Amino acid sequence: MSTRVAGTVAAARPASLHLPKSRRPLALALVGLLALAAALVFGVALGNVAVPVADTLALLAKRLLGWPVAVTWPAAAETIVLELRLPRVLTAMATGTALALAGATFQGLLRNPLADPYVLGTASGAALGAAVGLLIPVQLALLGFGLMHLLAFAGALLAVAVVYRLSRLGELNSLTSVLLTGYAVGSLLAAGLAMTMYLSGSHLRQIFFYLLGSFSLSSWQQLLVGLPIIAIGAVVILGRARALNALLLGEETAAHLGLKVGRERLVLLAAATLVTAAAVALSGLIGFVGLVVPHLVRLLVGANARLLLPLSALFGASFLAFADLFARMPGELPVGIVTAVIGAPFFLYLLRRYRAGYAL
Repeated sequence: MSTRVAGTVAAARPASLHLPKSRRPLALALVGLLALAAALVFGVALGNVAVPVADTLALLAKRLLGWPVAVTWPAAAETIVLELRLPRVLTAMATGTALALAGATFQGLLRNPLADPYVLGTASGAALGAAVGLLIPVQLALLGFGLMHLLAFAGALLAVAVVYRLSRLGELNSLTSVLLTGYAVGSLLAAGLAMTMYLSGSHLRQIFFYLLGSFSLSSWQQLLVGLPIIAIGAVVILGRARALNALLLGEETAAHLGLKVGRERLVLLAAATLVTAAAVALSGLIGFVGLVVPHLVRLLVGANARLLLPLSALFGASFLAFADLFARMPGELPVGIVTAVIGAPFFLYLLRRYRAGYAL
């Protein structure tokens, strides 16, 4: 993204927010924290068996914070909140954080506001790995993850590794080469997925359910494995916000500023791919979170990665937690349906602005 485009994006912030520019990020951070707290409380309180909000707050305060609160809730409510819903909500928040951070990183690296965490073939690699895992007649569980989840994680990482390796061999501009290679590899993997689905027989429904994403199988064990991976990748990405800002000016300009472009781009690409693969292993494929959330935050605070990245992580966590809550209220819908209902119209809106000649 050039300086002119970045400035246009910053100038395109909604005029309805009558806040000084210096206070707007702080206000958004406060709103994000309140939304996150609300998502946590309502996420563990509501469901097929509702637990009163007052009991939920008291239960969490007693069991998690050790506050001396009198027990006024039944034992069944404690099991529902602590063993079933709390790990699910926290997994949704971790996944939302990962996807939003990865989306913001890829959009900055590729200087393309329509990029998402799956732009380099991550989704196709993960989907093919999961489908193959379902067809292998072997029961395997490692640290709470089945063979399907393990192969999805490996497939996502392998797909991006192949894309990066092949793109370095091209003679085109590096960014163009990465995008074109990602499209080609993703198409090839999608063909493999189609063949796998054709041969899947009775496993076809499971593959479709995975492709739409779900937190119905979330557990503490899975969260304790996936969360450190997401945390490590997030720390790496947040710690390179200045490098991402420099890359937004163009690779030549960034190099003149003293940035080791190749190394920083590889580190950011690896970190974004790692958190995406971890999110895929935890929840399946959930679209539009990495596209919608970073772009909305960018419209409000501009393209400065030092503000964009942490705010995107905050709103990504609350957005996906609320989406999962809405998905399980009528029963157990795949959460990807909810995010698609919200994200697809927004994506069309972005395309319309782009075709009309407005800055994204």
